[in-house]
Amino acid sequence: MTTHDNAAHQRMTTHCGREIVVGNLPFSGDGHPPGRVTLDVGLRSHDHDRAWLSLTPAESRRLATTLLAQAAAADGRATEGIEVTHAGGEAYAITVRQHTLLCDQPADLNGDDAAPTPTELFVASLAACVAFYAGRYLDRHQLPRQDLRVSAEFTMATDRPARVREIRLRVSASGVPEQRRPGLLAVASHCTVHNTLHQPPEISVELA
Repeated sequence: MTTHDNAAHQRMTTHCGREIVVGNLPFSGDGHPPGRVTLDVGLRSHDHDRAWLSLTPAESRRLATTLLAQAAAADGRATEGIEVTHAGGEAYAITVRQHTLLCDQPADLNGDDAAPTPTELFVASLAACVAFYAGRYLDRHQLPRQDLRVSAEFTMATDRPARVREIRLRVSASGVPEQRRPGLLAVASHCTVHNTLHQPPEISVELA
């Protein structure tokens, strides 16, 4: 596949000669939210109709994640562990078994802001682990968890080395009796990721 870029569109020609144009529509109309991503699949001699899609940014990201997952499965990249590969620009695809996630950087760091940063995913993994443990506690005590919510904020250190200095988590769950709240907090505070941060693992980085 060859790629040709300009300010508004990215044109890709596949090995079979089909041109795919990805761009955006800055305007909006009735029933259309502003800022839509367009996907235009060019006609070939055997086609009857032109394929053209207009997607919201959220739909575009879901499509991109699905394509990356299918690409990993097609070329045999899927593993039982975790693998990270370059996905263009400052973005990287993270393959976890048959699942694929994206990480990117904001525009001020030369990224396209198409996905969370690795640091945000790190904090999000802690929040998700806390939510999982809290949800299991609620389920075990036959308490509702449909309103369970974990909010996370973090602050970066101002000195070197670059690192997260502080993470603040807030667990919200309606319908929890007062006598169950200490137990919920205790369980949520001892999730696997939280325990790992309190007793950091040995980490080695080597060149393959």
